[in-house]
Parts: sequence; C-alpha cells; structure tokens
Amino acid sequence: MRIVVIILCVAAAAAGGVIAYRALFVEPHAAVVITNTSVRELPNMARVAVGLVLLAVGAGVALFAALRRR
Repeated sequence: MRIVVIILCVAAAAAGGVIAYRALFVEPHAAVVITNTSVRELPNMARVAVGLVLLAVGAGVALFAALRRR
C-alpha cells in the first residue's frame, strides 16, 4: 500500500511541476499589460499557484510515505 501511495504522489508532484512550468513559460499568457512604452504579457498565476501547490503536496506526501516510521 505504501508503495502505491509513493508512486501516486510522485506522479502528482511531477504533474504539478509540469502545470507550473507550462503556465509560466510555454502556454499563451493570461493577460497583456499595455503602457505608453511597452507591452508585457503576464502568466496565468492561478495555474502557477495550483501547479506549485500540487508539486509541494505531492512531494511532501511521497517523502512522508517513504520515510520509515518506528
């Protein structure tokens, strides 16, 4: 049972990392800020936050499940 939890949590952490990376660097940006001198694109911060939370929770639970309790 512990092995299954570790594998699922590592997969969830990897998915969270991919979601955060794609939201920051790959996919089209969510907003465009236009000023007099420049145009900036802003990433979808909600997807970045969800990805980072999924990454942290998945890695934390996998680490907790992997450590042997005595």
